[in-house]
Amino acid sequence: MRKLIICVFIFLLTIPAWAAQPQTEDQKALYALGADLAKKLSIFELSAEEFEFVKQGMSDAIAGKKLEAEPEAYQQSIGLLFQARMIAAAQRQKLLAKPYLEKAAKEKDAQMMASGLIYQPVKAGTGAQPKSSDIVKVHYTGTFIDGKEFDSSIKRGQPLEFQLGQVIPCWTEGLAKMKVGGKAKLICPSDIAYGDQGRPPIVPGGATLIFEVELLDVKPAPASASTPKKSAAPKAKTKK
Repeated sequence: MRKLIICVFIFLLTIPAWAAQPQTEDQKALYALGADLAKKLSIFELSAEEFEFVKQGMSDAIAGKKLEAEPEAYQQSIGLLFQARMIAAAQRQKLLAKPYLEKAAKEKDAQMMASGLIYQPVKAGTGAQPKSSDIVKVHYTGTFIDGKEFDSSIKRGQPLEFQLGQVIPCWTEGLAKMKVGGKAKLICPSDIAYGDQGRPPIVPGGATLIFEVELLDVKPAPASASTPKKSAAPKAKTKK
C-alpha cells in the first residue's frame, strides 16, 4: 500500500500541465490522494530545491535503486525537521497576527482579557449565563485574520452542543461572559486556541482565530455524565 501511494504521488508530480481534469470516480480518488499527500507535506514548507530531494527519494525507491538515505535510519531526523519547521511556521503566524490583535483591542467595545482573549459584544443576551460545567448550544462561524472561513455551524445548518469546560480556553472564557440570545466576536490568539501545533491541515500552528458566536441555549450537564459527549466544537488543547 505504501509503495502504491508513493507511485501515485510520483505520477501526479510528473503529469504534464495539460493533463485532463479528473472525470471518473477513480480519477477523482487519485486526484484527492495527491491533494491529501500535498497537504501532509505542506507543514515542511519545502523550497523548490528541497522538494527536488523529496521527489528524488521517491523516484529512487520506486525504481529499486540503492537509497542515499534509508528512511528507517532517518526517522529521528525527519521528526526533528518536522518539529523545527512547525515551530518556525507557528512563530511566523504569531508575528503576522500581532498588528491585527493590536488593532482589534482598540476597537469600540472591545474587552482585552488577561488571557489574551479579545471579546467584542455584538448583541446583548437576556437569558441564562453559562458556567463551565453547563451544556451550551451555539451557532458559530470561524475565520482566520485574513477573513478566510474555515468552519461554520450555520452553513452546516446544525447548532452544536457541548460542555463549556471541554473546549478551547478562548471559548470557555468567552462564552461564559455571554447570556442566551447574545452574540459576540471572540478573537483568540493561538495560546488560548490550538497552540503551536494547530489543527492540521485546517488550522496552522500559531494561528489567531476569530469566532462569531451566538449563544442559543444553556442547560446543566446531566449528573450521570461522567464523560462529556464529544462534539465537533473546538477541543481544548492537550497540556504537556
